[in-house]
Amino acid sequence: MVDKVALRKELVRDESVRNKPYRCGAGKLTIGIGRNLEDVGLSDEEVQLLFENDVARVEGELDLALPWWRGMSEVRQRVLMNMNFNLGLPRLLGFRKALAHMEARRYSDAASEMLDSKWRRDVKDRAYRLADAMIAG
Repeated sequence: MVDKVALRKELVRDESVRNKPYRCGAGKLTIGIGRNLEDVGLSDEEVQLLFENDVARVEGELDLALPWWRGMSEVRQRVLMNMNFNLGLPRLLGFRKALAHMEARRYSDAASEMLDSKWRRDVKDRAYRLADAMIAG
């Protein structure tokens, strides 16, 4: 039986622990404790775990930054989560007018502001789907 604790210590020493992707000595995109993302990738379970962690992070960020967001319908909450997931909180908070309209429950105005943005030009159909969902609620 392999001593996995000892193996982990050895691999941390030899590979290090990196929370962000980097290029290893062989030029491969790598993360964690020497995980070769190009050749090994992620399992379905790992992808699901990352997703669940990201959803929890996005919800927590919105709870802190926009405490009123939980008062919107579930569909509109998903719109904000989707935008936060895509943009990151600092850029989402740049949608000051759209967010003010959402807080005031002027959802058509919020959708118009969402579409009057560089983000709409970048994400195209996604922006229209989310704006429609914001209006429909």
